[in-house]
Amino acid sequence: MSFAQVLAQPSALRIGRAGRIALWAVQIALAGMFLLAGGSKLLGATAMVAMFDAIGIGQWFRYVTGLVEVAAGLALLVPPFAVFGALALVGTMAAAVAVHLFIIGGSPVVPAILLLGSAAVVWTRRHQLVGDRRAVRP
Repeated sequence: MSFAQVLAQPSALRIGRAGRIALWAVQIALAGMFLLAGGSKLLGATAMVAMFDAIGIGQWFRYVTGLVEVAAGLALLVPPFAVFGALALVGTMAAAVAVHLFIIGGSPVVPAILLLGSAAVVWTRRHQLVGDRRAVRP
């Protein structure tokens, strides 16, 4: 079965109360981290300016990344938009891992953990991507 077929399956995703609480805990933690990280990029924290200088694309990229992180962090807190915020963060964190590995060096562990958390939210809320609002059942 292909990935597209798995996403399009009409079968219900059953998560209990503990699963919902865990999903919200992950989303709130991710939102907090990305709101802080994106805010520091937008406010021009010295470490962020230096990191984006090392990347070499320009400071405009710091602003774009900060806006994506803040917008996606806010989206994680709004149930209908959470999956889309998490999707944006999956792409952003995949790029961050690559940048740490191939351009600026340093440990890619933090972006990798944030990538896994964002991917978990996308996977759990994947029913929202195909518009099946009935798919999540308690």
